[in-house]
Amino acid sequence: MNGDTVSNMRTQPFINNKHYQYVTTKYHDKLKIYNPTDETLVTGDVQICGPEDVNDAVDAASDAFEIWKTWTGARRAKCLLKLADLLEANCERLAKLETMAMGMPFIAARELIRTKVAEWFRYYAGWCTKLGGEYYPDDDGEGFYKLVTYEPMGVCAAVASWNATFLYAAWKIAPAVAAGNTIIFKASERSPLGALAMGDLIKQAGFPPGVINIVSGGEWTGFLLAQHKCITKVSFTGSHGNGKRIHVAATHSNMKRVTLELGGKNPSIVFEDADFGNALHHNSYGFLLNTGQACVSGSRLFVHEEIADGFIRGLVDCFKAFTTIMGDPMEPNTLLGPLVDKRHYDKVMYYIAEGQKEGAQLLCGGVRKGDKGWFVEPAILLNPPTDSCVYRDEIFGPVLVVRTFKDEEEVIEMANDTMYGLSASVFTKDIVRAMRISSELKAGTVSINSGTMPTMSTPFGGFKQSGFGRESGKNGLMEYLEPKTILIDCKPPPPEDEI
Repeated sequence: MNGDTVSNMRTQPFINNKHYQYVTTKYHDKLKIYNPTDETLVTGDVQICGPEDVNDAVDAASDAFEIWKTWTGARRAKCLLKLADLLEANCERLAKLETMAMGMPFIAARELIRTKVAEWFRYYAGWCTKLGGEYYPDDDGEGFYKLVTYEPMGVCAAVASWNATFLYAAWKIAPAVAAGNTIIFKASERSPLGALAMGDLIKQAGFPPGVINIVSGGEWTGFLLAQHKCITKVSFTGSHGNGKRIHVAATHSNMKRVTLELGGKNPSIVFEDADFGNALHHNSYGFLLNTGQACVSGSRLFVHEEIADGFIRGLVDCFKAFTTIMGDPMEPNTLLGPLVDKRHYDKVMYYIAEGQKEGAQLLCGGVRKGDKGWFVEPAILLNPPTDSCVYRDEIFGPVLVVRTFKDEEEVIEMANDTMYGLSASVFTKDIVRAMRISSELKAGTVSINSGTMPTMSTPFGGFKQSGFGRESGKNGLMEYLEPKTILIDCKPPPPEDEI
């Protein structure tokens, strides 16, 4: 690993960079970060933010809000555009920090920061000068001219999952500050290094002290943010259980606004007329990106019975081939890296074992690769019972469950039979059928002839227990604004003899 990357590693929170860029926490416990590739200790010095540290961050963000909200949109945009340029210029160093902490292949992490994260910041910079309001004439005869303005909420908080730290930073920080808010961002305790390194870039980009703060810590620190009475909005990406607790804490404290993205058990449907090679590609290579550690992964695959035998054989061959390019995520040819840590490795292995106990047939993979690092050969489980844990639960790893279907009605029922509703995919050459199926699927995003990849201009979020609220696109921006109605009395004055 690059020695300079390690020697320049930031392990302190970035709070109110008025006097110092990074501060020493008042709470003295620390996080240990282990490299999931070889299990070596990367650092044991990541400081945990406790109540006093969170209060300091909130105070800094509150003071900064009074300044930031007065800046013109064009002035805010310059800071966001400069930060985007700095993220792009430093993508290699940032990507190495992400790879060391959670094992995402370096090439993928670098490209994510360079081509997605930086562009999301630029996208929201463009919105800074386009935040208008609305005017409604007195067409309804109520006697009012009606204005609607959109105002920033104030101090916001963001708590991110570990699997794509920089993407979540873009989705949460960029729209919040573009709208005129200030924000406190907390990365996962499993992958804090890249987020903390952003502090230097935030300062260089010219943001006033306290506009963007980055704190570190585990679940406890996240709940301190969710329950803080001076924070007006919290956005959380992570597990279903923690999302519920975040929501409860936010509601019980001060009824703060909440956005939740809580994952999915996403269906991928392959019809008999699908482009065979394209469907194989997206349900093998596409599914295994980031070693299956993605909320949009199509982890429940439904294949039409007419093509099931051939398609499943092809799928097994693809999974076995991709296992040969599993290894050190710093190597340029590595597709599959390790799982994030031992705890997650144990969870994934538990599901594979339970799936077989419950009646699913293991077609390939499902075993540890090597004796160092948390590598799991990608697994396919065929025909798990519909009440089994591998069929119902989000595993968040390289474990694909496969069932067959006969017709549209059956597969729609199977696809919707889940508490989640984040994304779905439909593979068919019949666009009319694709649109018909899409309208019936209970998911926030439906992709046709592709796996799901969020885009800058469209909203991303889920139905049902995948959460609520949206990120990305204009909808993601509006989540950080409060609408205000202003009524102007336009009724004519009464006649003088009635005064």
